[in-house]
Amino acid sequence: MSGLVVPRRLSNDLDVSASTVARHIQALELVYVVRRIPAWSSNLTTRAVAPPKLLFVDSGLAAHLTGMTSRRASHPTAPVGPLLENFVLGELARQLTWADEPVSLFHYRDRDGREVDAVLERASGEIVGIEVKAAETVRAEDFRGLRHFADRVGDRFHAGYVLYAGAEVLPFGPRMRAAPISALWTARNSVPHAS
Repeated sequence: MSGLVVPRRLSNDLDVSASTVARHIQALELVYVVRRIPAWSSNLTTRAVAPPKLLFVDSGLAAHLTGMTSRRASHPTAPVGPLLENFVLGELARQLTWADEPVSLFHYRDRDGREVDAVLERASGEIVGIEVKAAETVRAEDFRGLRHFADRVGDRFHAGYVLYAGAEVLPFGPRMRAAPISALWTARNSVPHAS
């Protein structure tokens, strides 16, 4: 499951030093168990010090560690949403390694708790925001974080997508679309650009 990583908070929870927590996270990154997704900010200093999001490279391992089994998959307390977000972020990170041009993957969260699960930024500065929802339907309020983010970055914002468990591509206003999670594997031209 993905989540913000604050070594000092983990240090307090685990009753070990923050440097020990940081070394363990680095070791887990080294053996490809976890991956760090840095925080997006227009300010490079803020970007460098803001807490990263940590995700499990293997979503199956994450599911196992949270106690989810095939028998418990439909259990109401099963963390399906965070696991699905972890899976999508991992898939985006993998696909970006073979993209035609360099694209960086970030997450966004402001001081007021408004967030965007994935921020894709081209070298040219164009930005695409992505939210992940485990639901089979999408509502206008699911775009709240994306709309805030679009207002913040202005003309650099190219499109916003809510990836969800449904089957249709749905428009939600200018530059905003809902698309099935399966769009990550479909042909490039099958998902219309948000315009």
